Amino acid sequence: MSDRTSRTGEFHEAQRHLAGLTARAEKRALLLLASRTPGWITSDHLTLLGLASTAACGALYAASGRHAWLLLVVNLGLALNWLGDSLDGTLARHRGVERPRFGFYVDHLADAFGALFLLGGLALSGLMSPLVAAGVLAAYFLLAIETYLATYAIGRFEISFGPFGGTELRILLAIANVFILRRPLWTLGGVEWLAFDVLGTGFAAVLAVVTVIAGIRGTRALVRVEGWAPGGEDGRCSDERQGASIFEGEALSRV
Repeated sequence: MSDRTSRTGEFHEAQRHLAGLTARAEKRALLLLASRTPGWITSDHLTLLGLASTAACGALYAASGRHAWLLLVVNLGLALNWLGDSLDGTLARHRGVERPRFGFYVDHLADAFGALFLLGGLALSGLMSPLVAAGVLAAYFLLAIETYLATYAIGRFEISFGPFGGTELRILLAIANVFILRRPLWTLGGVEWLAFDVLGTGFAAVLAVVTVIAGIRGTRALVRVEGWAPGGEDGRCSDERQGASIFEGEALSRV
């Protein structure tokens, strides 16, 4: 048994679920890019590119309050973030050098810092109020926490929710940057609002609703396998319940 096998022998990667609008085209593009990536570029380099590009986007957002044209440069940073964040895992799988635990941990830690950089930059720019930026960040982290808990407890890793995943959100943000470059203020109900405040509030609300729905689905899935907590007189699990728990990973991965 190789060292690599011994390090990952007891680890079972969760079932990945990706059904975004661009998922098929994105997969073909990533496989093509992976096959043509120079050998000296590794998946770690791409992960660092993804993180560095979101940090750059945050800095550009912070400066865009005084130099609005920088919103267009942010879109370049979003494209680089997509390249680094999406290609790193594909490249590792293409070369047969996957590190599922390392990749999952580092990639999503980078995503968390990336969200902080983006929303921190927007809050500093004056294009989004700090309160709205904090609300969007909190909603994003809640959904991320639910996703990671479900990955561990249910064995299903949701990369997209409905037709939207990370790639679709980057595209929508890039489109918003172009429109807000021209109209940073929107009039609603006779009152002027920051455009990013309107979009951010709506986005935070959608994230909160998705988190609640995902949490309910996850709880119901676990109840089907483990049930609700028994009373004091029914403390011993039935043989059926014990048998079900043995195969919970397989059963729940289909949820």
